[in-house]
Amino acid sequence: MSELKARIIADMKSAMKAKDKATLKAIRMILGVIKQREVDERIELDDMQVLSVVQKMVKQGKDSISQFKEAGRIDLVNVEEAVLVVINNYMPEQLSDVEVNAAINKVIADIGASSMQDMGKLMGLLKSQLGGKTDMGVVSGLIRSKFS
Repeated sequence: MSELKARIIADMKSAMKAKDKATLKAIRMILGVIKQREVDERIELDDMQVLSVVQKMVKQGKDSISQFKEAGRIDLVNVEEAVLVVINNYMPEQLSDVEVNAAINKVIADIGASSMQDMGKLMGLLKSQLGGKTDMGVVSGLIRSKFS
């Protein structure tokens, strides 16, 4: 079992003992998505795969929050934000903008990228280095701004 999944299960047990219903609901949701993916793919997820599940849930949560705000459903925004706080506990520490820019510049120099045609190579290399530590959409935008 992956360390991250074991940590999530341990946190679920702690939430049960503390009778923290909101945290318990969010953790059960995370474990449900992990279990669904394990069943669908007939594998046991490793830490990177569990992290990708958590990242996807964070992205979906942010999308839901923006849609609920547009619809004026503040009650649902509050619920989704509470769930997002719990989910974010399992994300690695996020890199600063300076660190992200430094990583981008290093990879550009390493492969000699000079135009948008190198975008795929850059994103592939950066995803392996920065995966989970920053939003790859932001990375993509930064690369585009460097080549425009």
